Amino acid sequence: MRLLFVSSEVYPFAKTGGLADVSEALPRALANLGADVRILMPAYGCALRTVSRPQPIADLSGILGVQDARLLSARLPGSDIPVWLADAPELYQRDGLYQNSQGEDWPDNARRFAFLSHVAARIGLSALEPRWQPDVIHANDWHTGLVPLLVSAHAQRPACVFTLHNLAFQGLFPAECVAGLDLPPGSFSPDGAEYYGKISFLKAGIRFADKLTTVSPTYAREILTEEYGFGLDGLLRSRASNLTGILNGADYGIWDPTYDASLPANYDFSGLNGKKLCKATLQQELGLARNPDLPLLAFISRMTEQKMADVLLEIMPKLAQQNLQLCVLSDGDHGLEQRFREMAHAHTGTFAVRIGYQEALAHRMLAGADLLLAPARFEPCGLTQIYGMRYGTVPVVRATGGLADTVVDTSRTSISDGTATGFVFADPSVAGLWEAILRAVAFYREPLAWRRLQLNDMKQDFGWHRSANAYLSLYQSLTADLPAVTSGVAVVAGSKPEPATEKATA
Repeated sequence: MRLLFVSSEVYPFAKTGGLADVSEALPRALANLGADVRILMPAYGCALRTVSRPQPIADLSGILGVQDARLLSARLPGSDIPVWLADAPELYQRDGLYQNSQGEDWPDNARRFAFLSHVAARIGLSALEPRWQPDVIHANDWHTGLVPLLVSAHAQRPACVFTLHNLAFQGLFPAECVAGLDLPPGSFSPDGAEYYGKISFLKAGIRFADKLTTVSPTYAREILTEEYGFGLDGLLRSRASNLTGILNGADYGIWDPTYDASLPANYDFSGLNGKKLCKATLQQELGLARNPDLPLLAFISRMTEQKMADVLLEIMPKLAQQNLQLCVLSDGDHGLEQRFREMAHAHTGTFAVRIGYQEALAHRMLAGADLLLAPARFEPCGLTQIYGMRYGTVPVVRATGGLADTVVDTSRTSISDGTATGFVFADPSVAGLWEAILRAVAFYREPLAWRRLQLNDMKQDFGWHRSANAYLSLYQSLTADLPAVTSGVAVVAGSKPEPATEKATA
């Protein structure tokens, strides 16, 4: 099985969130199952500073009018998996993957990620690297949504799988952009990538991919509804027979307190003394009062309304009154960032806020905290709660998407039968989150029950082996139905796409 895995970010080369973790761990797990995997991503400045001895393998100049572009080959650290980087300095040599330092989207994002999609399509149709032709292209999120559209215009082609990591981000751009994207005729239409007068990269992927996946079974059901479909629920319902929810996994080679080199002390479920030291060290590092008995809560999510950061702000005065500590590692909405800073300044020793993601600090916070706050108004999967469980840090989540699929609510019964793993609430409100925190703190004050809950968490196995097998089966089901790619076939931008078989709702 030859697989081209295309993503806008891959850890450790570039990361803004969970997509990067998935794009590192899933290809690694698939390779362990025998798949011949290549990863394709943009050659951001941060990626080029991370790779070791990249080698040029193809010329990309001329695609979308971009000059001095090339395809570089490197390796995923600790593996033999090739990582191919689309090196186009005029598109990717800048600070910030998607936005500038003011939090504004780069104005040429449509061209930047259309370029990535064209490179993927050319690789898929053996126009760039004829010695290696993928059986399947696996594209991820809106940044690669044009890949299925470009590939579908050809009779002999690889199969395309498109994974929806977050339907809220759709890659919407003005109609004026379309002329510069070199798309097949008829692409900008209600049956194609047009969405209320704009082009939607995400809609293109949904419309033209052979199979669609989301990152949890519950989210796969939720996005078929108006509440969670973000205007694309009609199109998704028309493609429901080709939609599968496959739960994301955790790379325990990176996220495991037994081996984690970022921690001041390692530990596992056989003994939690190391976790106590991690808590004391974290309190000192962040300027919190060093008190082992105070419940320490952590929030390690994007600072957005999706993640209920606004609700957490409303709760913080209550936390201070209850003598609870909170550490925050986040960035996102600049207004929320400032309010969190002000709250931390007003409650020195109780709250600690760090703006801007720091990988090593995230590990130390997961190890040192007692409770992980991972609420969300919607959540396709979420990885932080999975990581937290392995570190014995009990998650507090809302019953939505992958949070509902990974966390079992705690009660006296679920504690005793060994199924409890966290605290789950339904209402995305101050009252809902606060009630869950109070329940969690009540159990925290019962040492035997709390220790049993921590051990339940640490024994959970969300490794990638199950999910990778599910993806491999999906790939194999597709390759039996499509004709093989013929060596030398090139992408022809003006070729006519095959007739649409399903109506897309605008």
